Amino acid sequence: VQLQASGGGMVQAGGSLRLSCAASGRTFSDYDMGWFRLVPGKEREFVAAINWNGYRTYYADSVKGRFTISRDNAKNTVYLQMNSLKPGDTAVYYCAASRSAFATIVVRADIYDYWGQGTQVTVSS
Repeated sequence: VQLQASGGGMVQAGGSLRLSCAASGRTFSDYDMGWFRLVPGKEREFVAAINWNGYRTYYADSVKGRFTISRDNAKNTVYLQMNSLKPGDTAVYYCAASRSAFATIVVRADIYDYWGQGTQVTVSS
């Protein structure tokens, strides 16, 4: 499956952004979806995940209560609504697809089979 992330940008602390990840090539509803982020010099960090039908979600503690993951299988798209953004949220955000994330450990990057190209989010103080 091909993944195309978009929606990144620059925002002041306290602001909001909505990331989108459009999928193509395979049946989108066959996949659990996740968002990760990467800061230069640091390891890739799990952000959020949603199962194939949207009924289950999981969040990193660092974003719980501020970020919301959702999906629209009719549009083959997964979203990440980011509110109350902090400078520490600055990173390149990647979407990823896995056939079985929620059957294993959703926070592990190595269980995701397909990755998007990343979109930059910059939060200024």
